Amino acid sequence: MSAAGPSRRVLLRAGAGAAALTGLGWGAGSLYAGAQRETRGAGGPSRPVRIGYLPITDATPLLVAHAHGYYDDAAVPVADPVLFRSWASLSEAFVAGKVDAIHMLMPMGLYMRYGLGADVRITAWNHINGSSLTVRPDVERLEDLAGESVAIPAWWSVHNVIVQKMLREKGLTPVMREAPSAGRRTVALFPMAPSDMLPALNNGVIGGYVVADPFNAAAEARDVGTIHRFLGDVWRDHACCVTMLRGELIRNRPEQAAGFMDALVRAQAWARTNRPETAALLAADYLPQPRPVIQTALTYHAAQHRDALENPAWHGERLDFRPYPYASFTEELVRSMQETVVDAPAGFLAGLDPATAHRELVDDTLVTRSIERAGGPGVFGLTGTTRTEEIRP
Repeated sequence: MSAAGPSRRVLLRAGAGAAALTGLGWGAGSLYAGAQRETRGAGGPSRPVRIGYLPITDATPLLVAHAHGYYDDAAVPVADPVLFRSWASLSEAFVAGKVDAIHMLMPMGLYMRYGLGADVRITAWNHINGSSLTVRPDVERLEDLAGESVAIPAWWSVHNVIVQKMLREKGLTPVMREAPSAGRRTVALFPMAPSDMLPALNNGVIGGYVVADPFNAAAEARDVGTIHRFLGDVWRDHACCVTMLRGELIRNRPEQAAGFMDALVRAQAWARTNRPETAALLAADYLPQPRPVIQTALTYHAAQHRDALENPAWHGERLDFRPYPYASFTEELVRSMQETVVDAPAGFLAGLDPATAHRELVDDTLVTRSIERAGGPGVFGLTGTTRTEEIRP
């Protein structure tokens, strides 16, 4: 695309998405008040748990559990999962109490809790890795993005956090609401619904996008773009989406919450060892992308993407399912978010203590028990409840 940046129409649409994702378009105070009213009038333990998801591989555990009847096995009534087209619509429905359980960008979870004061908890990691920076075929080096625009799924996303680390490492400056400049070595970032990214790349509106799969696999399958680098190769085994439950569900329906987590963890164990079958299941009933693209996203081979891996021993190309939510990741994410430029109200991050954020937002009680019921930490390649974060942009 030209140095003038994306079209006014694209920017207006992106701005609307950003507003919804930051509370600017919600009327956050009144929305949360409505959610509180609904919680007080919520049904009893027989009310089905309502699941919301985006059509990406991040949603795999929620959907596998539904397809295999794991929720039924755990005696948890669930409604059919509801597909949303953007993080904005999914997060709004969750905060408003229209759905009870979702997969959600972890930075967005922090914003919901501390920016909106919403009654939400992170109860597990939904998956690790599974995202990439995909660029136009003519973009060979990261430095070639100077003067280009790059789409992100949301300001409050690990994608935005990591891509800014990558840009700065190469001497590029991320900017918002201004045209990018090759001379000034700036790259314009703006949010876009994942489903809009591939067409925008194909039409030359953007130079690249950073997002979850299968949109990266789809770009390569259609010869529209190439995977420049897997984000798991930048931040080792990072959480992208987490499982979030409404506080009302955990407090008022604890047996449902526990059973729901058992089903989710069981689904993660099955999906990580049955990848082609998982792709077939997702393509048949839940995701709009074709099975070969979904299967590629679940079974990347490092040998085929050597140029997208600087730390091949990390296997950052491999989306995986490891449900335990490490405190070290939450803490490092908070610190990284405090250094990330966003076109959104970020006052909630000022003075936010990373350790306190993990303690207040993340509840690992249910998932710890569910991991043991699923066969123990070894089933998921887990070796303990602590780790050291490794980031190499």
